[in-house]
Amino acid sequence: MNARLKGICVGTAATIRQTMESISDGAVEIALLVDDRGRLLGTLSDGDLRRALLGGASLDGPVAPHAQGRFTAVSPDADRAGVLDLMHARSISQVPILDHGVVVGLHVLRELLGAEERDNVAVIMAGGRGTRLRPLTEQRPKPMLAVAGRPILERIVLHLTGAGIRTIYLAVNYLADLIEEYFGDGDAFGCRIEYLREDVGCPLGTAGALALLPPAVSQGREPLLVMNGDLVTQFHVGRLLEAHTRGVGVATVGVRDYVHEVPFGVVSLEGDTVATLDEKPVAVWTVNAGVYVVEPSLLRHIEIGREFPMTELIASALRRGERVFAHRLEGDWLDVGRVSELRQARGEEP
Repeated sequence: MNARLKGICVGTAATIRQTMESISDGAVEIALLVDDRGRLLGTLSDGDLRRALLGGASLDGPVAPHAQGRFTAVSPDADRAGVLDLMHARSISQVPILDHGVVVGLHVLRELLGAEERDNVAVIMAGGRGTRLRPLTEQRPKPMLAVAGRPILERIVLHLTGAGIRTIYLAVNYLADLIEEYFGDGDAFGCRIEYLREDVGCPLGTAGALALLPPAVSQGREPLLVMNGDLVTQFHVGRLLEAHTRGVGVATVGVRDYVHEVPFGVVSLEGDTVATLDEKPVAVWTVNAGVYVVEPSLLRHIEIGREFPMTELIASALRRGERVFAHRLEGDWLDVGRVSELRQARGEEP
């Protein structure tokens, strides 16, 4: 148990005054009533203590009778998105983490949403038609397909918000109204969301939509985080941005290893003679993960009004002799482009 958590835990003999001091020192607006084994008995907020005092309780009286015994808690393996859902549904800002009833942590809303704000703007490409996922995408855009009960695009938005990104542009096209209706201005997700609207008959690709950014962004100083809207990923946003800053290039491409095992023995021949026989060899390639950091200066090379993929923008920079770096993304990553990959993301049987 860390020092902060110890500070907000009070025993059954604690007074109201001591609990008020714990809440003040802990700065998370809550205290946790625990027994001598660290098991959670109830929660205590500023409001609970005010109501106790207004009801005639003494500052030096016991706090235990005023604890809320009906509390919301989660296990240590609860994921961030699920905890945020719980907080939103129950209008609470703190959720204790319990391991067999023992307090081992505390989720705090402002920390889940990211305490340190970043000046970087993120652009998520969410306009694709998802043809390889039909018929699932006939009535909803690919980024809005659900994984673990939540649209893929929402998972990305919450991930970026949790990393301190506060302004997100969604590049939309196919069934854009569904996306805009769901996310609105982003306030419910802890950020500001604006939309780059492509013409339905003229998709602009992964880089072309960047030409729709307002001048304040496209001519700004901070590098942009650009990513595809069909990724189930938990990469470390801060490390990627820091790697880009260290590299001093016009772009940084997030990369991953793609591993493929050949399910047969591979034979190398010299004429009609067997030279080698390699049983089920494994090949590894470094692949583009669909996540980029780009300098605003690079955007002036986008050809406006036509489909312009990010790969072409990067290739043009290389032809000019500009430096483009790679950063290996850590954590989970899955590109949901086909039904088999969607099933994998959902943990379903192939």
